[in-house]
Parts: sequence; structure tokens; C-alpha cells
Amino acid sequence: MSEQSKSSQAPDRTPRVVIIGAGIAGVQTAVALREQGWRDAITLFGDEPHQPYDRPPLSKAVLLGKADGSAFDVDFEGLGIELHLGRRVTALTPDRRQVETSEGPVRYDHAVIATGADPVRLPGSQGLPGVHLLRTLDDAERLRPVLAAQHEIVVVGAGWIGAEFATAAREAGCAVTVVEAADRPLAGALPAEVAAHMTGWYAGAGAELRTGARVASVAPGAVTLADGTTLPADAVVVGIGARPATGWLAGSGVEISAEDGSVLADERLRTSVPDVYAVGDCASFPSARYGSRLLIHHWDNALQGPRTVAENIARGGTEGLVYDPVPYFWSEQFGRFVQYAGHHGDADEMVWRGDPSGAAWSVLWLRGEEGPREGQAGGGEGGRGAGRLVALLAVGRPRDLAQGRKLIERGVALDRERAANAAVPLKAAAR
Repeated sequence: MSEQSKSSQAPDRTPRVVIIGAGIAGVQTAVALREQGWRDAITLFGDEPHQPYDRPPLSKAVLLGKADGSAFDVDFEGLGIELHLGRRVTALTPDRRQVETSEGPVRYDHAVIATGADPVRLPGSQGLPGVHLLRTLDDAERLRPVLAAQHEIVVVGAGWIGAEFATAAREAGCAVTVVEAADRPLAGALPAEVAAHMTGWYAGAGAELRTGARVASVAPGAVTLADGTTLPADAVVVGIGARPATGWLAGSGVEISAEDGSVLADERLRTSVPDVYAVGDCASFPSARYGSRLLIHHWDNALQGPRTVAENIARGGTEGLVYDPVPYFWSEQFGRFVQYAGHHGDADEMVWRGDPSGAAWSVLWLRGEEGPREGQAGGGEGGRGAGRLVALLAVGRPRDLAQGRKLIERGVALDRERAANAAVPLKAAAR
């Protein structure tokens, strides 16, 4: 055997980061690694055959035919990122420090799990013609002609995705009925007294909203509810939530939450397996700011988390960064721009800013404690007449959101009376 042949068969010992998942979390991790000075190999695997793309436009411009796609503007070749499309990763084997793929194993020095979440399917509907999900570019492409034909559509689920799809379908001229098992829209996201003011948005846009309505069965051309009502449906769109795409990790030693299926990452987004990180929709993490573990299925989390992962990998053996963001998301529905920042789960009270029956209003969540949680910056005094801002919902009031997000980050207490006055800038209510 020649020296050249021996050399060609020598194992590759180049330090390598393998990223599983080519959505925004995976792509941003790869880009951030280069920004943080990682000069060695980066391998990025994506299940889909398409160039990596952004998801928010799928329920808007792509769905309505106003855009052909939403590919990320990233020069993978120029950045030296090995991109493998349509190549599924099937297992993680930490003892061998490799991932198993549809085309064989790949060695890693660091691995990043960024597999996102899979949509929850409506029982009994899988494989039925005319039943759709809206999670991928292919999903949006299949739904585009449905909207263009102005079909009669039943949407199952009045969450964020259901509302955004119903908005697009009404804009396209479709007849839309939204059925929701809970007694209100956004039941899993917002308190009843807040969501109640969003119920009328559907009728205002010409869509019918049926709450307390459970689907009994789906058949071609019809949806039957538990009370016996049959709704005509040229198409059915299911938007009843998503669960972390972590089933492929079975047997890997990566600790998974029995409650929600998320990878149980630590405060630095490390998993229970050495040199393996998790980021984005598939991972939950402990928040010192809120004193609880958070699982955030929103775009901003998938954008911010990768910077922490990349810096922690690039730093090598140092302690690394702690990830404790103020969660943020937005939604465009029925002509309204809705934004949310923070986490209201442990708030003591709500404060309204503006008239919720109008076009622009906000809700503040305050916690009446004397001081911040451990690891959180102080700012302002607690006590009577003041409460620490922990979350904010803004409808058509982007300035409230921008100012409120900064106040949450700083752990600032607000004067309740001034905070409730919509004419007073929110930052001017700080104590």
C-alpha cells in the first residue's frame, strides 16, 4: 500500500462540532461558532431537502403566495460549514462520541441538539386526504392552493398558529371555522380575563370561533364535533400544539423530561451527557430570573440560545455563559400586532393599560416581592404601591413592549397607578 493510500485512510482528528437540526437554532449555532472564533470543523444536519429557512413567514407571506420561500441568507460554504440536507440523524452514541445518520456514523467533539418540535397530530386524522399541518415549507406549499381556491376550511385549535392561519385564510377569501376544545382562544398561553378580549377578533375578521368544541371525528369533506354537529370542510388544518422532537435520543443517556419531552438542559444549555448541548424548541432550561424551568417554543429563543451555546463551546474548559433570557414572541393576527415578553406564571397581579375593547392596549404582570430572585439585578423598591414587572402583553403598543422588556431585564418595580395610565410612558412608571 502506498504512503498516499495510508494517508487517505487515516482517521480525521480535526475537532468537530456536529449540529443536529437545520432550523434557526441549528443554523444560528453554526454561524455563532464562527463569530466566536471556532476555526475547526462544523457539520450541520437537516432532515428536509430544502435550504435552511425561517418559519414565521410560512403562516403569512409563503402561505398567501407572496413569497416562494424564506431561506436564510447564510453562505454556508464561505463559512466552512458542512451542510447535509435530507440526512436524518437517528441516534446519539456518547460512548463512541458519534451520531448515527441515515448514511453512517459521524464523529463529534461537541454535539448540539437543535431538532425543534414536532406538531401534535389530531387522533384519527393521520393520512386522511385534506387534513393539513403547518410546520414545514412543504406544509405551506400544500396549503397555498387550498387558500387560493377559497375553500371552506375548519381549523382545529385557537392557539397562535390557528389564529395566524385563520387570519391568512380569511385574507385569501376562504370561509373559516375555528374549533377549540377549551372555553377560550389561547387557553394554554394567557389567562381567561385576557383571552376573553381576543375572542371577538375572529368574528370581526369574518371567521367563526366555536369554543368548548371537541372534535369527535374527521372524514373527507367534514368534521364532526362531540355534540354531533357536522361542519363542512374542504380542508382541515390542525394547530393543537407541538412537542420537542427528542424521540430519537432514546437510549443515549441524554436526560429527557417525562412531563413535556424536552431535553433537560442546565443553565448553560448543557445536557446530562458531556460535551452535548441542546437549544431551541427541543430544550428546557432553569431560569433563576423566574425560579422555574422554561420550555419556550418561540423564534426569539431559537435565535438567542445559540449565542450562549457557541460561546460556551468556543471557551473550552471555562465555566461559560449562563442562559437566562426574558422570553419574547410576537404574532400577527386579525390586523393586530401582538407581542409578549417575560413569564407571568408566578405573578401576583395584572395591571391594564388602555381599553382592551379597543385597538391598542397592554397588560402588565407584577410580582409584589421585596427583592429580586437570586441572580437577578435589583432596581426599585418593593412594597405598597409598587410591583416588580415580570411579564407584559402588548396589542398594538410596540413602545410598551420595548420599554417593558428592558424593565423586566433590569428587575424594575413599577408604580401601579402610573403603570395603569396608558398616557404615561411605561419607563416613566419605574420606581
